[in-house]
Amino acid sequence: MDVLLPSRWRGAAAIFLIIAEIVVCQALIPTTLDGPFKPSTRSFDPSLRRGSADLPMDHPRLKKNVSGNFPQQIALALSSSPTSMWVSWVTGDAQIGSNVIPLDPASVGSEVWYGKESGKYTDKVRGNSSVYSQLYPFEGLSNYTSGIIHHVRIDGLEPGTKYFYKCGDSSMPAMSDELVLQTMPLPGSTSYPARIAVIGDLGLTSNSSSTIDHLTRNDPSLILMVGDLTYANQYLTTGGKGASCYSCAFPDAPIRETYQPRWDGWGRFMEPLTSRIPMMVIEGNHEIEPQVAGITFKSYLTRFAVPSEESGSNSNFYYSFEAGGIHFIMLGAYVDYNSTGAQYTWLQRDLNQVNRSNTPWLVAAWHPPWYNSYNSHYQEFECMRQEMEALLYQYRVDIVFNGHVHAYERINRVYNYTLDSCGPVYITVGDGGNIEQVDVDHADDPGKCPSPGDNKPEFGGVCHLNFTSGPAKGKFCWDSQPEWSALRESSFGHGILEVVNSTYALWTWHRNQDNYKDDKLGDQIYIVRQPELCTNSSTSKGNDATGKGSSTANGAAALLAKWKCFISLPFILTTVMQSHK
Repeated sequence: MDVLLPSRWRGAAAIFLIIAEIVVCQALIPTTLDGPFKPSTRSFDPSLRRGSADLPMDHPRLKKNVSGNFPQQIALALSSSPTSMWVSWVTGDAQIGSNVIPLDPASVGSEVWYGKESGKYTDKVRGNSSVYSQLYPFEGLSNYTSGIIHHVRIDGLEPGTKYFYKCGDSSMPAMSDELVLQTMPLPGSTSYPARIAVIGDLGLTSNSSSTIDHLTRNDPSLILMVGDLTYANQYLTTGGKGASCYSCAFPDAPIRETYQPRWDGWGRFMEPLTSRIPMMVIEGNHEIEPQVAGITFKSYLTRFAVPSEESGSNSNFYYSFEAGGIHFIMLGAYVDYNSTGAQYTWLQRDLNQVNRSNTPWLVAAWHPPWYNSYNSHYQEFECMRQEMEALLYQYRVDIVFNGHVHAYERINRVYNYTLDSCGPVYITVGDGGNIEQVDVDHADDPGKCPSPGDNKPEFGGVCHLNFTSGPAKGKFCWDSQPEWSALRESSFGHGILEVVNSTYALWTWHRNQDNYKDDKLGDQIYIVRQPELCTNSSTSKGNDATGKGSSTANGAAALLAKWKCFISLPFILTTVMQSHK
């Protein structure tokens, strides 16, 4: 039934109905304004397996399906602006054995053809290529040298635009099939990627497959991978079967070995997703991979293109980029993070240059969490927290994503272990599905509190501490779930972040098992920024878009367009449309 109102009432009625809709929706989906939340724990479901074995290398999703020098493992990554995009791929065959001879990177060209119409490539650009080796100075261990890894940066793209592209070497010819990419929108307080997927500690198991299948169904426009990608270091160099506990299975290994072909399998496993959706990565401890002469991180540093030079860090271990109205900071936990070091200096400079009018949202990510109530990795990176937390708080970082702990945990807004409405929302999503299995024990469970000598980091010092205030004063562990831990659950899954406007962002955690049931949600909450209450004392460049007051009409329209509520939405849309006739 059409609803017609006198013209003098129409505007007021439309605003009233939009507000009513928001009230209804907020009753269904909580916001951080409703917090801090009472701690909640969902125990591990005993009907589920804690983990699964890795997929074999001859699995259809891992094996090579191109010949010769045709591109494989194609992946996109963002540059520092929406007018640029990185395209990466691998050609040729990797080698593994006692005597391996690296391929010549110059033997295969690095080209990308692209244009706005299918089959019509108006521009062509060239890039660079390299190979890397993983070498072990121990008898009986196999060495590895990679295929040729290509990186090409496309510049001069239009923001928010679809492009068709091919990559490869046209002189052979050996070009890929046509693929599609979408550039990010320009920075702005009303411009955001549709959906951002967040994954940690993925691996290559059956559970990993479920995570990626579920994530693909949620149709993200950007992927954040917060460390521990392939778990190639759960193997001996000779391959065979990977282990959920490396030291248990291989106590006599002379070094933490890796089976590098797992990296190639992982690249092919991810290609259907990463060849069309940009993926931004940061290193985890499973990427360290020590080899001859103390060399580390060779796979990670060679295989991925990140905007390190563009963001001024000049280090693939930490960098920043923007996607619409979001400024992302990717930090390295396995390189120097001290306040006297290069990373801290870069971070301070980067934060000071953020224009919160153009990028109201400030999101940070690194691998190991600072706030973690699980037994696993408890207070492991307390040194990093003590060095960097004050800086992130000073510049009002909104959200922090971590992995490392193989479970899910959402933290109430917190600063220095104290509930603080101006602190970030910390979210751990190290539940991607890897071979090491899901974590189920909490530090506050009876008999599960680690000793201060446990959980030593693979990089940096040990700064374990007893709490100096609150219910756990004088203790290393709480006796119950800490007040800053809002929700924790031991399940595999992934998260989706949907930024609505400069004030609201919808966070949803999807459990793998729900993909096979009614697709109910593991966790969902609106993260709400309050810059008018949490002014940055040092101030980044520019005034905060929300602090200056966003347009009520624009804000309401954005909320209405995104809110996951269906009870009164059809009626409101009909009413508003009729009011403008």
